[in-house]
Amino acid sequence: MARNTRSNRARIFSASLLLFALLAIFVVRLVEIQVVRADELNAAALDNRSSSTRIPGARGDIVDANGTVLAGSVQRFDIEISPKQAVAASKEGIRESDPELAAKSRAVLTAETERLGAALGKSGAEILGVIDAALAENPDSDHAYVAKSVDTEVWRAVDDLDIAWQYARSIPARSYPNGSVAGNLVGFVGADGGAQAGLELGQDSCLAGVDGLEAYETGADNVRLPDTTRTVREAKPGGTLHTTIDADLQWYALQTLAEQAQLTGAAWGSVVVEEVKTGKLLAVADYPSVDPNNVDGTAAEDRGSRAFAASYEPGSTFKALTAAIVIDAGQAEPNSQVVAPYRMIFPNGADVNDSSFHGDDHLTLTGVLIDSSNTGMSQFGERISDESRYAYMQKFGLGTETEVDFPSEDPGDLNGDGPESWDNQTRYATMFGQGMTTTAVQNASIYQTIANNGVRLPVQLVSGCTQPDGTVTGQPGTEGVQVISPSAARATSDMLEMVHTQGWLASQWNVPGYRVAAKTGTAQMSDGTGKYSKDYIVSVTGFAPADDPQYVVSVSLARPVNMNTSAAPAPVFRDVMSQVLKKYRVVPSGAPAPELPANW
Repeated sequence: MARNTRSNRARIFSASLLLFALLAIFVVRLVEIQVVRADELNAAALDNRSSSTRIPGARGDIVDANGTVLAGSVQRFDIEISPKQAVAASKEGIRESDPELAAKSRAVLTAETERLGAALGKSGAEILGVIDAALAENPDSDHAYVAKSVDTEVWRAVDDLDIAWQYARSIPARSYPNGSVAGNLVGFVGADGGAQAGLELGQDSCLAGVDGLEAYETGADNVRLPDTTRTVREAKPGGTLHTTIDADLQWYALQTLAEQAQLTGAAWGSVVVEEVKTGKLLAVADYPSVDPNNVDGTAAEDRGSRAFAASYEPGSTFKALTAAIVIDAGQAEPNSQVVAPYRMIFPNGADVNDSSFHGDDHLTLTGVLIDSSNTGMSQFGERISDESRYAYMQKFGLGTETEVDFPSEDPGDLNGDGPESWDNQTRYATMFGQGMTTTAVQNASIYQTIANNGVRLPVQLVSGCTQPDGTVTGQPGTEGVQVISPSAARATSDMLEMVHTQGWLASQWNVPGYRVAAKTGTAQMSDGTGKYSKDYIVSVTGFAPADDPQYVVSVSLARPVNMNTSAAPAPVFRDVMSQVLKKYRVVPSGAPAPELPANW
């Protein structure tokens, strides 16, 4: 009996000891979990149920000179669903043992997708198809898009449905209120919000916002838990880009250009309006022009700005530059004389002829510009060295991109690296706008220089970027360069007035009440292989009022099929110049134009 008692006590002691050991182990483990590794384990648990999402930084606006929005950011929403949760929700309230479970669940899901589809402007079958396709690919699919980039009104309609398995993601989107009016300049962004063309691309450093970050916790069903969202990093909006463009004038220029381009059957065209005393571009219209709201609706080659990106031989509009530098070099004056035949073979073998046959004309330099004589201008141009002419052309800003630095801007081509690369024919061709290329914006800048007493000002399209804190950056330079003397500029202007009043287009491009200085140009276009095609680009460039120059207008039309002379762009020049002078309330000319002899 005593032996049994001792045995029982031993078993009890052993069991107690074992129990104590187990308890000690649990206590130690509990201390490790709740004290020693508490922070580590809490962080791991939080990490398992935490998610984060990007907060897009709003892209800055692009505005015209008056603050009119040309490009702005708007709020859009991607409508997303959880296919897995959609099916699970459709089975709620139905017993799993119900033999009609599948049919009843499908009916519930069909009703829900019809509600969602109606709010999105789609059929319920489309939404149901998205769910079926997602689950066929992955039975545990928790994400699918049913609509992208919907506006706030649609999002609110969807949100009011209170469908548990549907959610929306806010995304920034771009809006272009003026459509194609300034689309050639503003450019556009891609579906992902990345800048792709125009000022959107070239000024991305100003416009792009800085993304923020927010974190939140989710439940087992991956649904965001209420009151768990916290901002990790604030999003920062981009700056406001201020352009020099006048949206109303841009619209007028585009409409006028488009009408004449369609009337003459031109493939494309451009209008440039530049302020003489500032170098600011007030309008740069291209036809056709892209609508950034519907980029795919425009052919790829028409999505940029040809005024910046398409260089061409300027033809006779370039004769104003040659005349100006010959006068500035002291080698001629408006009344200087030459005998200009239809055709001339120069000592170096260069063969130059005029556009139509005529006898030997006794012309002054003024007459050479009025008649647009290639042989006459060649005789004046050879009075200064090729090196000197080349240096003048560079000072006029040719052969390099303008200060605007527009994306894909063409620098033009002065036919190689200088006179040493010119052949005998090119030496003379460059005197009258052939054998070299300029852009429409560069051509306008040439006339701005002549109109501004010989001072070339930096071309401006952007006046600055206002950061969210009010800081203004990216302001352009304004210091000019004296390219030719004021007297040479004035003499050239006087001759261009004679072209306007005595030339063959005098009755077609007159601007009542104002003195105008202008020149026409007609040049063959390249066929892309280094040879001339049968196509022409016709242009008119000039400024007004000639007695106190304020604005330059340059118009070009490429490959017009119904009228391949400068009579094609002349009405556009007349109408746009008239609108500019009227819009900015320019005082009419108070003195008559000079009278210079054309013949001797």
